Amino acid sequence: MHTVAVLALDSVVPFDLATPMEVFHRTRLADGRAGYRVLVCAATPTVTTGAFSITVPWGLDVLADADTVVVPGVSDPAAATPTAVLDALRAAAANGARIASICGGAFTLAATGLLDGRRATTHWLATDQLAAQHPRIQVDPNVLYVDNGQFLTSAGAAAGLDLCLHLIRRDHGAAVAADTARLSVMPLERAGGQAQFITHEPPAPEGATLEPLLAWMRDNARCQLTLADIARHAGMSTRTLNRRFRDQTGTTPLRWLHRVRVHQAQHLLETTALSVDRVATQVGFGSTAVFRDRFRRITGTSPQAYRRSFRSG
Repeated sequence: MHTVAVLALDSVVPFDLATPMEVFHRTRLADGRAGYRVLVCAATPTVTTGAFSITVPWGLDVLADADTVVVPGVSDPAAATPTAVLDALRAAAANGARIASICGGAFTLAATGLLDGRRATTHWLATDQLAAQHPRIQVDPNVLYVDNGQFLTSAGAAAGLDLCLHLIRRDHGAAVAADTARLSVMPLERAGGQAQFITHEPPAPEGATLEPLLAWMRDNARCQLTLADIARHAGMSTRTLNRRFRDQTGTTPLRWLHRVRVHQAQHLLETTALSVDRVATQVGFGSTAVFRDRFRRITGTSPQAYRRSFRSG
């Protein structure tokens, strides 16, 4: 069974610690078996969280045999990490363990040197600090998570859930990840490249939002919609539509539509044997070349490579 070791440092953020414990512990395979064995470990038997303390059943030695190590954040991400912890993380990486950080846990992972020369993220409030302390890391403040293969980092709070679901999808496929997402009352379709911080415009006095328009766009994504078509359906000018989309979703109408189409394409690539050309047509892209380009921009890989990684059994 795949072992996930969750590292609890002193002053660990409770939400960051609980997220991987709950998500991986609740994962069930198609036959009902548990998908993961979850172990919480620490350098000391007792760890504080600020509001309370916890007794940790496992020591750092479990990192040596873990398949995945999750590093939650701590209240002061700039605080020095014990040398024993850094050494244990480096040894786990050398043994081939996959290591993922949640929120400020990126600072702990960065202190090992394992992120040097790689792209990474953390909570948007701390990205400048991470970049300043670790200039060899390519810090991206605009994403929910970054997957470098063996090393992964996520942004703040709910982005840790997105990262855990992404790992489950990598390990066990879309169906198992979708079931786990439902148990967590989380959407599965949030992609790592989605902006982690979105400013929302206050609702209009009558309570109107873009949600009815977004639902219509999702339902009609396979149609050849233009910006003018979307604005006409919304009953507003293209300029007003663009402004409201920026305010409420952080992107433009057409980019949002491309993401919807790519998400739908991901589902088809995971669950059907349709050719890439057919998938492109099914989800509304005018040409396969455009589909391949948009798919790579949003997911960071090609449709064929994505299918190889995530095709359900």
